[in-house]
Amino acid sequence: MPNRPPLDWNDLRYFLGVARGGSTLAASRSLRVSQTTVARRIAALEEAVKLTLFDRRQAGYALTPEGAELLVHAEAVEAAAQRFDSAALASGRDLSGNVRVTTEEIFAVTLLAPMLRELHDLHPQIRIELDTAQAIRDLGAGEADIAIRSTVQADGNGLVGRRLCRDDWTLYCSRDYAARNGVPESPDDLRNHAIIGGGGGNLWRHYQAWLRSLGLEDQVAMHHASSTGLLSGARSGFGIAVLPCIVADAEPDLVRCLPPRKDHDRSFWLLTHERVRNAPRVRTVIDFLYERLRRHVASLPERLEQADQDRRQQRQA
Repeated sequence: MPNRPPLDWNDLRYFLGVARGGSTLAASRSLRVSQTTVARRIAALEEAVKLTLFDRRQAGYALTPEGAELLVHAEAVEAAAQRFDSAALASGRDLSGNVRVTTEEIFAVTLLAPMLRELHDLHPQIRIELDTAQAIRDLGAGEADIAIRSTVQADGNGLVGRRLCRDDWTLYCSRDYAARNGVPESPDDLRNHAIIGGGGGNLWRHYQAWLRSLGLEDQVAMHHASSTGLLSGARSGFGIAVLPCIVADAEPDLVRCLPPRKDHDRSFWLLTHERVRNAPRVRTVIDFLYERLRRHVASLPERLEQADQDRRQQRQA
């Protein structure tokens, strides 16, 4: 309709309040606003619909025939708004659905496996899709909801995250291997040991370059295509392999051979995208994993110290 002011949906609240209370005073009390505000909003509504909705009487406000006819529709709008609010509230509490988590395979099978079992016990309605592909998934494009990733910083359009710890890696062997062959205490000592190479992708490129810089590439006696393969090779007692400290320092049967290199700025991050960060199921998984991973990280210095004490005792025995 030309020259008609836009309808303010909020004015229907005042219309219903006056229709039910019979006066602007009663409506002001129920709506907790001033009587002047109620009268002003009723006038604005009547101007918007170009109808007189109430007869102003000394005893109060009475619906006109047009007002009585529109009351039914106003009540339908109110009911629809209440259903909308209830649905939004229910959705905000709904934890059911899939949450896609992407990380390297070695972290999935060592760190996450027991944590996700506990998560399922607490929230069985959440289904975890665990992606261990070596390719980096685009959280902004929706390829995953959560990433546990090693990076210098959590940059990227819309990425938000929590830092867990430095992503240190170094060389490890099994206790059985150490008992048979000793533990190397310097890079030069590695020339007398079998090295397990591989890890796949960027890991092997950096690992191989480091071995080459030390003249140790010819010491590689076995090659694995994944970081999990490196772990299994070290556990088996075959030789020495590079592994993430966050994993290997918690392995009771592994021995740290050399201190980790400190000439890097990479950290272990728990990442998501601002588009899904407040989805209840995603928020639940993020909060749960962050708390459990932080607890795991905090326990590592004590475990490492205990392992050192055990090795010293074995040497003295």
